[in-house]
Amino acid sequence: MNVLSNKKKELVLTHLVEGLSIRSIERITGITKRAIIRVLCEYGEKASEILDSELVNLKCNFVQMDEIWGYVGKKQKECTEEERRIGKVGDQYVFVAMDSDTKLVISSLVGKRTLENATTIIKDLQFRVSNRFQLSTDAFSAYNEAVDRVFGEDIDYGQVHKNYAEEFRGEKRYSPAKIVSTSLRIILGDPQKKRISTSHIERQNLTMRMNMRRLTRLTNAFSKKLENHKAAIALHFFHYNFMRIHSSLRVTPAMQAKITNRLWNWNDLLNSNNIERKAA
Repeated sequence: MNVLSNKKKELVLTHLVEGLSIRSIERITGITKRAIIRVLCEYGEKASEILDSELVNLKCNFVQMDEIWGYVGKKQKECTEEERRIGKVGDQYVFVAMDSDTKLVISSLVGKRTLENATTIIKDLQFRVSNRFQLSTDAFSAYNEAVDRVFGEDIDYGQVHKNYAEEFRGEKRYSPAKIVSTSLRIILGDPQKKRISTSHIERQNLTMRMNMRRLTRLTNAFSKKLENHKAAIALHFFHYNFMRIHSSLRVTPAMQAKITNRLWNWNDLLNSNNIERKAA
């Protein structure tokens, strides 16, 4: 088996985070599909490990959370009863929590849109943020119970309720329905009502769809395996947090959040065992 050079690995990783499909990268670079997927899985796992180790003891004031729809293998309506029970194909949502001020993606989770997964990411958020903060989400009902279970009264929590002219869910929602009205609701604690918002996390949803080909609507570049899906998402958030200069911040989100004092590059991922840790 031929081993790719670091230069070729960097080329593959760059194409992956810029929104190219596996087949497109194969045609452009001449690197085989199997080798590209191997790079994706290996360094997606490393990216996940780095995100887990670096994104701790964070100081955040305003956090926004949302979930974005995608699918693995096939559409949910095509799944058999056994496949629905196992849950590795069909609809897969990416739950994302982001610091509204630094634009840092604090936590993410891939899975079904359930109370269990909502609770899991809320617990992860509690672990990563060390201070009391204000959380904003949409009106997904599972968030109410999940936040109450995990935080109780130790959080300021508000929801954005949007009423649409016509409601669509999952794969049918290819473009946003017309919003008839919006209301802000205080759920727990004492949140600043003017800061109850999901606008920043919704913009992050667009960034994800633009930079991960597998999340593009109406495409045949969707993930064929859940493991590949998770690896691509971890790789995206590593690049977004540590390597990509944010257009309004003029630094990376990780630099803005004081996690690091420098711009990272692919060598930090390729040589992750020797990575420079959090700045003092």
